[in-house]
Amino acid sequence: MPTAAELFVKCLENEGVKYIFGIPGEENLHIMDALLDSPIRFITVRHEQGAAFMADVYGRLTGRAGVCLATLGPGATNLITGFADANMDRAPIVGIAGQGATTRLHKESHQVLDLVSLFKPISRYSTMVMEAENIPEVVRKAFHEAQGDNPGGAFICLPENIAGEVVSQEDKPLKAYRPISPRPTIESIERAVRFISAAQQPIIMVGNGVVRDNASQALRYFAERLNISVAQTFMAKGVIPFSHALSLGTVGLQAHDYAATGFDRADLIICVGFDMVEYHPHLWHPSRTKKIIHIHNTPAEIDAHYSVAAGVVGDIATALREIAKLAAPQTRHNPDALRQTIICELDSFAEDNSFPLKPQRILYDTRKALAKEDILISDVGAHKMWIARLYRCEAPNTCIISNGFASMGIGVPGAIAAKLVHPGRRVLTITGDAGFMMNSQEIETALRYKIPLVIMIWNDSEYGLIKWHQQRRFGRTGFIDFNNPDFVKYAESFGAKAYRVQAAKDLLPTLEQAFADNTVVVIDVPVDYSENMRLTEKLGKLINSS
Repeated sequence: MPTAAELFVKCLENEGVKYIFGIPGEENLHIMDALLDSPIRFITVRHEQGAAFMADVYGRLTGRAGVCLATLGPGATNLITGFADANMDRAPIVGIAGQGATTRLHKESHQVLDLVSLFKPISRYSTMVMEAENIPEVVRKAFHEAQGDNPGGAFICLPENIAGEVVSQEDKPLKAYRPISPRPTIESIERAVRFISAAQQPIIMVGNGVVRDNASQALRYFAERLNISVAQTFMAKGVIPFSHALSLGTVGLQAHDYAATGFDRADLIICVGFDMVEYHPHLWHPSRTKKIIHIHNTPAEIDAHYSVAAGVVGDIATALREIAKLAAPQTRHNPDALRQTIICELDSFAEDNSFPLKPQRILYDTRKALAKEDILISDVGAHKMWIARLYRCEAPNTCIISNGFASMGIGVPGAIAAKLVHPGRRVLTITGDAGFMMNSQEIETALRYKIPLVIMIWNDSEYGLIKWHQQRRFGRTGFIDFNNPDFVKYAESFGAKAYRVQAAKDLLPTLEQAFADNTVVVIDVPVDYSENMRLTEKLGKLINSS
């Protein structure tokens, strides 16, 4: 007779799970044993946070829930940061943890915590299996919630005594299905059409919902048909290619960036697939005077700076195509001036040979090294702001930036997940020296599973983003310095290859060699972050002259 753990694993197989990222423990022994007979591949990691970040990026790239697993207590709490990152960034994720036997949950007991309550605030669904016969319902509901129109986290804990129970042969997985977003109403489409047709200076802001709904082609048709320029949030980079004439690049620097000047002149802002956590409206709509159209598969969040004149709720691609057919195209708006400002900034550092390297030069060479379908995973730090603004992204889901929860440490584990999803593409993570050290142990995981990837470390021995904020706000800095190991020797101690860039001209050939090595490669790049404040100054001058 099968055990509850075996039934649980069969339910995961039924949901199409290919990988589980995690660490075995005493209270999940039954699950680990059942996985030995399963086609699901278990990726043993070095820290549960790394497992959650891998599941996070897997979910974001595939639209299917990434799965991470831990034991009870400290194993489960170590999942929380990566799990919360996925939940806030709307990446589908299912977290699974072992739990002490139900016979000891009513009292203080070794390593036992109320995991359901811990995960509840950071998930769409959080539960504990109380009866083995309920496993099919629990697993199906977890994936249903994680992969819905408002995707995010679902958490299940499985007590060790229940996992070992014998279940009936009649207990089977429930049929798995993906819900289909409803068509938007005719009335909502007609209302949006009226506002768009009457607008003098509309602008489109695209959020990650367009990527999640695979609506990039519909968005491009919408923009071209109506001749309206498009700004993208950090998490929507590539929805419209940077090279497209209507692309304004990326917004979200929490400064008055170049594309924001288009928002200042706009009388209508068309938000498509936009989630509030991506770029808070008070930063791009401080006046509260502009009309906003909200096009998404979920209703708009309530916010004083996001008062919606027309809401179109339903399948995003359908909404865009229907509105585009009916609305009057723009004849006045010309985005070329904004585009040229951005392009000139990008190109001006192409031959800059100063050392340490300027962020602009690093990203110029990085773009040359990667094909348009290759994947860049950005960790969180000062480098993220430069990647968001300057990396020329040509396709959706080829530049992954965490910007809801925005947790440091996602870079290396995220790159591992990306390479598992797309083994035929080059995968590069750019990380700061601080973020790298938070999950650098996963280098060993990548090597053990023969997952080739390149890790570029922007090395400045500081918490560079915090220094930037301190300088802007207080005019002085403090408590941001630290010392680094020798990153080349550190990487080599794992068995990885490593290079240190010692001149600007060496970066591009070093990148090409690193990809040719076809293993885990670390590149130590000294970076000059004095450009951070110059960027802030440029943005201020631009808005004052616009």
